[in-house]
Amino acid sequence: MPFAAARLLLIIGLTTASLVLVPAAQAQRAATGPPDWPCVQRLIPELSWGTMWTGPSPEELDQEWWEDEEIGSVVRFATARRTSEDEAVARVREFVEQVETDRERRLTLLFAGLFQETNSERGRTIEAVRRFARGQVARLEVISEKVDRLEQLREDNDADYADIQQAEDELFWERRVFEMRQQSLQAVCDQPYLLEERLSRMVRVIQAEL
Repeated sequence: MPFAAARLLLIIGLTTASLVLVPAAQAQRAATGPPDWPCVQRLIPELSWGTMWTGPSPEELDQEWWEDEEIGSVVRFATARRTSEDEAVARVREFVEQVETDRERRLTLLFAGLFQETNSERGRTIEAVRRFARGQVARLEVISEKVDRLEQLREDNDADYADIQQAEDELFWERRVFEMRQQSLQAVCDQPYLLEERLSRMVRVIQAEL
């Protein structure tokens, strides 16, 4: 196959694999976030407690959630990465069911803690997604440079075969790494929304008992 045709196929393949990262996706991305946001889901940098909580305002509490030792323990367990969603929901439900005194205030404290910790973790996750996208764009630039380099070598009648072979190998592995990472994009993009859904489940447990 002539190299020009091979190069065209390479670029077409990369463009298809990286649809959310290249200019062809700008119209879609305009509605979802900044240029380094690669996900179909709309970017919401921070959650708003008012969209998921109908109880007393956590901003009017006279105590921080971590100052209540028991609530602090529940929050830290329920929002820990090692804790499964089902375990987190079960721990919140257990606490909600055993609270007897000062119930409304303590349940609001619990919500405040879960919301704050989840929002912080979600923010870190969003930044990781954006770093992922920037890394993929940088890899596309490296691949483009290697395609140009290989094209130059193939057009040079004096080029050493070993140099051409090395350039082909480097291009192959750069593209392989890019495509492997791109295949994980959906899972990466899902992370902020999985955290939001986890929080929503716990909040529903709390509000059902208010």
